[in-house]
Amino acid sequence: MGFADLRSLAYPWDTLDDVRTTAAAHPGGMVDLSVGTPVDPTPEVVRGALAGAADAPGYPLTYGTTALREAVAGWFARRRGVQGLDPAGVMPTIGSKELVGLLPSLLRLGSGDVVVHPEIAYPTYDVGARLAGATPLPADDVATWAGRSDVRLVWVNSPSNPTGAVADVEHLRAVVEAAREIGAVVVSDECYAELPWEPRWLAPDGTSRVPSLLDPRVSGGTHEGLLVAYSLSKQSNVAGYRAAFVAGDPALVADLVATRKHLGMIVPAPVQAAMVVALGDDAHVRAQRERYRRRREALLPALRTAGLVVDDSEAGLYLWARSRGDDAGPTRSRDLARWFAQHGVLVGPGEFYGVAGAHHVRVALTAGDDAVARAVARITGA
Repeated sequence: MGFADLRSLAYPWDTLDDVRTTAAAHPGGMVDLSVGTPVDPTPEVVRGALAGAADAPGYPLTYGTTALREAVAGWFARRRGVQGLDPAGVMPTIGSKELVGLLPSLLRLGSGDVVVHPEIAYPTYDVGARLAGATPLPADDVATWAGRSDVRLVWVNSPSNPTGAVADVEHLRAVVEAAREIGAVVVSDECYAELPWEPRWLAPDGTSRVPSLLDPRVSGGTHEGLLVAYSLSKQSNVAGYRAAFVAGDPALVADLVATRKHLGMIVPAPVQAAMVVALGDDAHVRAQRERYRRRREALLPALRTAGLVVDDSEAGLYLWARSRGDDAGPTRSRDLARWFAQHGVLVGPGEFYGVAGAHHVRVALTAGDDAVARAVARITGA
């Protein structure tokens, strides 16, 4: 395993050319619901903070400014029910994907080490393990890997990309307890935590009740061996800023900082300043969530009207859809993606996320209202 194995590995979305061509040939043009790229404007309050920090002649801190680390700790307390996060256990990252892809290497994993990730998962978990020379293990059942001394890193993704499933406190606690018994690090990718849809994951004031790995009910009151990755891309429409962070165990974070200093992996100072403001302003997050709610409420019944089943999809930016299986409709994910393409809509085949996703497609909410309305009309025949 290692980097050599990855040179021949095609980036999944680069294999969609034939499906993309079919969708683009639709008389009304293509509606792209295949990727989770935000399309709405970056909030003015965030842009203003970025511009205000544009005079940045010196090198920024790999560790992040004190203001940023304290803002992250405050956000966890206010929005995620995690009190007492030590700001020393916070580090900004250049988006969250680089952390996912490089973390096994940064933790110095290699041959003989196993990295556990969800069975249906964003492919970067697998790629990151192989890049380090470790072995990826897709597993949802804790019993699959509990007690194994070769398991060094366990990834959790809740809410899930692509399924939108949310892990409850009991499951997360079981992961933590099993990992601590064998000395493995647990990292939870929680980038969609501010976008719950089902009532049980929402507080009356709209605050997310999606459990965090750092929640004391999960962690047992200590963040030792635990990290959470979070990105502002979705909640604040700043994918172009590459604004994200990792938080949790101060000892693990200090080790990551030491290595990243040598590599020059630093979030630009103006972006760090914008992150402070974005993390402290809940109004723009509520406004963006409302946009996605509106699009979801248009697409969800449309998919069902078209004869599809939507599984999970409790939170996040996607609808995880499949055929009912009781008719002659397409059942394989690539064939189902072609069905959408024939209607001028591009979606992501579930096979991109592992063999367990081979019968689903991922339908993104990341398109403007007009585009979503066109997609709804096309797939319902309205």
